[in-house]
Amino acid sequence: MPVTPESILILGGTKEAAELAGRLTELGVSRVVTSLAGRTAAPEMPAGETRIGGFGGAQGLADFLRSEAFELLVDATHPFADTISHNAVEAAVISGIPLMTLRRPAWTAVDGDHWFPVASVDEACTAIPPSARVFLALGRQHIDGFAQRTDVHFIARMVDPPERPLPFRSCDLVIGKPSADPGTEAELLRTYGVTHIVCRNSGGQGAYAKLIAARDLGLPVIMIERPDTPDDRSYPTVDALLADIT
Repeated sequence: MPVTPESILILGGTKEAAELAGRLTELGVSRVVTSLAGRTAAPEMPAGETRIGGFGGAQGLADFLRSEAFELLVDATHPFADTISHNAVEAAVISGIPLMTLRRPAWTAVDGDHWFPVASVDEACTAIPPSARVFLALGRQHIDGFAQRTDVHFIARMVDPPERPLPFRSCDLVIGKPSADPGTEAELLRTYGVTHIVCRNSGGQGAYAKLIAARDLGLPVIMIERPDTPDDRSYPTVDALLADIT
């Protein structure tokens, strides 16, 4: 890209998206807008402008890009946000606006990890052994499928209190964000007698401490692997992406 774009729409909701918005603002880009889905009650506001809510599919996103005269679209959403990522690809084609993807690398198992990779929430649910005490490190929108396992006790961690009771026969609810300290995560797992963890391969450092804790405690992790998403012009870090547009 020979000239730095002056109007950029970031599809955000990740730490990397917030970092990118801040860096672009510091570089003097005229207009930086971050779009957030609005699932968190009190999200941290990134630098620049912020937009909350959906677009109405790929066509709605394309219309927004053109009506607001954006010069670049950056998909910096969660690695499991496959719907918006596919919509971003289609919207870029419809609108003719260039698309770049900021996608942090997936986690990989190391010595001492006991990971059991699965392809979906359904497979994760099936992989849980009877009478387990399972720590669900998943968002609220992904846990309902586990309710069928009435033989399992679940520990669910959420950033915000749920609007309705959790669907499980037996569960504990933990309100708060993941800790970056493996010792703190290990103490939580011991306190609730966790025998298994179910999580998604989100990558990044923000939620990795629980995996270190699981390794230290010898706990098995049922790891939901990432869906296939478009990776044309995909960058693993903010620095890598900025090097290509500035």
